[in-house]
Amino acid sequence: MTQADVIIVGGGLMGTASAFFLRQRGLSVILLERDLVGSHASGTNFGNVRRQGRFLPQLPLANRSRAIWGDLPGIIGEDSEFLPSGHLRIAFREEDEARLVAHAAAAREWGLDLDLITGNALRDRFPYLSPSARMASHSPLDGHANPRLAAPAFARAARRAGAVLHEGAAVLGIVKSAEDFVVETAIGAFRAPLLQISAGAWGGRIAAAFGEPVPITPAAPQMGVTEPMPYRIAPVMGIATTVKEEGVYLRQVKRGNIVFGGGARSEASLDTRRARLDPLNTLAQLPHLARLLPPIRALSIIRTWSGVEGYMADDIPVMGPSGKVTGLFYAFGFCGHGFQLGPGVGATMAELIATGHAGIPIEPFHISRFAQGPPG
Repeated sequence: MTQADVIIVGGGLMGTASAFFLRQRGLSVILLERDLVGSHASGTNFGNVRRQGRFLPQLPLANRSRAIWGDLPGIIGEDSEFLPSGHLRIAFREEDEARLVAHAAAAREWGLDLDLITGNALRDRFPYLSPSARMASHSPLDGHANPRLAAPAFARAARRAGAVLHEGAAVLGIVKSAEDFVVETAIGAFRAPLLQISAGAWGGRIAAAFGEPVPITPAAPQMGVTEPMPYRIAPVMGIATTVKEEGVYLRQVKRGNIVFGGGARSEASLDTRRARLDPLNTLAQLPHLARLLPPIRALSIIRTWSGVEGYMADDIPVMGPSGKVTGLFYAFGFCGHGFQLGPGVGATMAELIATGHAGIPIEPFHISRFAQGPPG
C-alpha cells in the first residue's frame, strides 16, 4: 500500500495547486483524480481572474491568489496565458451604479482599489462599450487566463517537485483508522495521516460520509465563444446586476475570439458526470451580451460548452479543517468563483496543513457553519 504525508482527492486547480505548495513545504503528496486532471469545473469555466464583486471576507484569499497569478512563470514555470488586462463591471441602472459605489468603498478596506469611471471618461477609455452604460468599476490588475491550461500546469509542477499524481483513480471508499486514512481506489489503496478533499461538486458526498453534510447543488454554467474579430478589447467585462439572467460577461483572447458566459445555469448530474448544455440559455444570453458590447451582434457563435460545478446554498465555499475528523481538510464548493482563487487556495491549504495556521482569515468558509443545519 502506497503511503504519503497527505492524500488529496480531486485533481482540479484546487487539488493540483495544493499538491504543488505542499511539496514546497516538504510534505509527501499523493493526488488522486477519477478522470483527467482539470477535466471538470477547473478546465471548463470562463477563465475569469477577478477580485471585485466578491464576498468581501474572501478578498484576503483573492489577493494572495492574485500575487501568485502574477508570478506563475517564476513559481511553476508556465503562465497559463494569464493576462492582467483589467476587469470591468458595468452598471446600466441607477441602483446598480449605487451598488458599485458602495462595493468600491467597502473593498478598499480589504486591500482592493477600484476605479469608478463615468460619462465622457468612460466613452473615451472604452469606446466599444454600449452608450447606455452609466458606470464602470475598473479593477486594473485583474484579468483572465486559460482554464484548460492552469490545472495541468500545476499538476506538471507538482510532479516535478516530487508529488505522485494518479489519474483514472476513482475513489471507492475511505476509512479512517486510529492514525491514518486509507483510500481505496480503482487502481489500489493509499494511506496517509492527512486527507484533503478537493473534489468540486462531488465534495459534498464525501463530507456527508464523514458526518458533515452541506447544502451543495451541482449546476451547469453556460459558456460560448464567437468567431474571431480584430483584437481590441483588453479587459474582462461583465454586467453588474442583481438579475441573474442579465449577469453575462465576456473577454477577448489575443486570437480575436470572444469568450462569454453568465446568465441562467442548466442541470448537471453527479452520477453521470455530465452537464446539460441548453441552447435556450445561449439564446437568452445574446441580447444582454449585445447590450454590453454592441459589436458582438455581427459575430457568429462557433462553440458552446459547460461543466459540472458545485454551488453552496450561501454562495460561499467550504475550506479549512473538518469540524469532526482530525487530519481531514476540505477545499470545495467554490460556486463558480473558484478559478481566480485556485492558486491562493493551494498555498493556503498547504500552509494550514503543514503548520496548523492558514496565514490569512478563512473562518467564514469553515464547514462548521452548517453544523446547526443549512441556511434558510
